[in-house]
Amino acid sequence: MRYAPVTDRLKGKGADKWRVFYRARDLARAGHDIIDLTVGEPDVPVPEALVDRAASAMRAGRTTYSIGRGEVGMIDALAARYGRRAGRPVTPDQVMALPGTQTALFVVMAALAGPGDEVLVGDPMYATYDAVIAAAGAVAVPVPLRADAGFKMQAADVAARITDRTRVLFLNSPHNPTGAVLSAADLADLGRIARAHDLWIISDEVYEELVFPGATFASPFDDPALADRTVVCASISKSHAAPGFRAGWAVGPAAFCDRALPLSEAILFGSQPFIADMTELAVSAPSPIAPGMAKRFAARADLLVAALDGVGSMRVHRPQAGMFGLVDVRATGMTGEAFAMALLEATGVAVMPGESFGTGLAGWLRVSLTQSDERIVEAARRIEGFVMARAA
Repeated sequence: MRYAPVTDRLKGKGADKWRVFYRARDLARAGHDIIDLTVGEPDVPVPEALVDRAASAMRAGRTTYSIGRGEVGMIDALAARYGRRAGRPVTPDQVMALPGTQTALFVVMAALAGPGDEVLVGDPMYATYDAVIAAAGAVAVPVPLRADAGFKMQAADVAARITDRTRVLFLNSPHNPTGAVLSAADLADLGRIARAHDLWIISDEVYEELVFPGATFASPFDDPALADRTVVCASISKSHAAPGFRAGWAVGPAAFCDRALPLSEAILFGSQPFIADMTELAVSAPSPIAPGMAKRFAARADLLVAALDGVGSMRVHRPQAGMFGLVDVRATGMTGEAFAMALLEATGVAVMPGESFGTGLAGWLRVSLTQSDERIVEAARRIEGFVMARAA
């Protein structure tokens, strides 16, 4: 039987990257003591007010069909939020509701890039980005994010990779997996290249509200010089600890939304009204729980640095935002994949191998900071013991 070419383009870009995660779940079900530091699952429940809003909306009959762009209340609330942030009017025709950041990225990429087009994207990158690009038929062109530059994308590295096929600059700040935050000056430098070569900018900003002290969030959408070529994708999955509700959106130029909306409607015709009502409430004010999460994750990053940096030649990269720390294990001579799987089997600590996020993180580990302080300390103790035992 024949299959569409997209299935070939996506081969190996899905569950294969999460082998350690799936093995950890199998071991946990079998009764093993597993410290799961693989995924960015928020460490608090969804705010009760949001659950109440969703439940009351369902009881009020808000379970009918929606409209393609999204429920009016949610769209209006998002337009107002981004207008406040940017300091200029943002209108409802600049907003589309979508089920989570992942779906938003898929729709946006498919609307902006096609077969043979090139997309500049940081390496390392979030594990699904290469699949989002490949699904559109486009080609991912990795831009190295170097540890000695704080894993921040450098304008010179972008400029060196521009060709006549380049169509999109794909940004993620705060960044997953590195926790790097691009400053307004960084974005201005990158934006000058985008303007010079007439590139679209896709900006994944799902970690906007999880910036640690000492760093400041900035967005290309908020720069008037870049607003007409920038599309933001985000959701309440991280900021409001609500990943299971799949409540996301895309915000960009009205002309972009007009072109992308039929594509969105071909995938799903509107989101659930009761989830839209909950999201409307969520985005109408800053998250009540994000500051606490950011404080805890920053403190746990410090715990990880104190426990492991310099132990057995390991180095720990402290993030500026988000839910993850990075540990450099290249000095052990093992790949991140081999280290992570051996660590899991020997100690019950599950972490993500850096190779799942691109060649730029080969020989590194991504460590979730969403477990309790006690579990983070215990995980670090087990990692230290594992490394020292191998060195003996």
